[in-house]
Amino acid sequence: MTTMRAVRFSAFGPPSVLGVQTIAKPVPQAGEALVKVAASAINPSDVKFVSGVFNPTLPRTPGRDYAGTVVAASSRWAGKSVWGNGAGFGIIRDGSHAQFVAIPEDWLSEMPANLSMEQAAAIGVPFVTAWSALVVAGDVRAGETVLITGASGAVGRAAIQIAHWKKARVIGADINMSQDSEADIFINTKTKDLPTMVAALTENKGVNLVLDAVGGPVFEPAMKSLGLDGRQVAITSVGSRRVEFDLMDFYHNRQRLIGVDTAKLTGVEIAAILNALRPGFESGALRPSPVKTWPLDDAVEAYEAVAAGNASAKHILNPQNA
Repeated sequence: MTTMRAVRFSAFGPPSVLGVQTIAKPVPQAGEALVKVAASAINPSDVKFVSGVFNPTLPRTPGRDYAGTVVAASSRWAGKSVWGNGAGFGIIRDGSHAQFVAIPEDWLSEMPANLSMEQAAAIGVPFVTAWSALVVAGDVRAGETVLITGASGAVGRAAIQIAHWKKARVIGADINMSQDSEADIFINTKTKDLPTMVAALTENKGVNLVLDAVGGPVFEPAMKSLGLDGRQVAITSVGSRRVEFDLMDFYHNRQRLIGVDTAKLTGVEIAAILNALRPGFESGALRPSPVKTWPLDDAVEAYEAVAAGNASAKHILNPQNA
């Protein structure tokens, strides 16, 4: 078989610009593996790529996350079940919303045996982002108190699990009260003042680390919630790209502000993060989100659900199911 079916777009716009096409199956080059994709998640970033954010080259197959089986590779990888998040997928190279994808072997990571393909495909973007922010950039430590804004979102929920795995205390904050939040304490920022609440919960010491998964109007209140030597990691900004904060408070409190963009990670760096996450899923310390599976022919409808903010489950395409 020399062809495959894939989700494609040749113009930027809403999900309706997508279509399922029959195209040439990728031929792995030297050092690459061919993965038969069993499941591939749709992330909000995939919707943004289709709309033209990051200006991907066209025509293009979107999709950053996947789980599947290696069907052609060196003896080290042949037949292995793998999970991943491809560097440049959906931007400068074709992504995972297809029946097959070619990937450099040093980008591969073996998936946890206790996860289904659908569950493994749901891990990539949220957990890689949360790990990059909390562990790599934020250097979260046991016994610290971590504030996570946007705690009800996919990255926020992943970050709560990772922080707990690292033995940190978690204060979650969001505009909507999450009924099933795993945060130790949850603050509804629509009805409560974030710095005031954090001060009351930390004996006026503030938190050690902030993962700000909202930005915009939440940025400054989050920074006001930091204590001495606190670190704040920014990964996005909803609404305004420009923010303000008190520079004197910032340097007097010896605080640090760190930006994280996982789109800049290399495939090797992503694989290393997934390898570090694997023991957490194997032990049960980390758990995948609920998933909703869609056949490939329903890709537009699935994308529209993600674009509409339907986050009740992670939306997963099954490329092998028409």
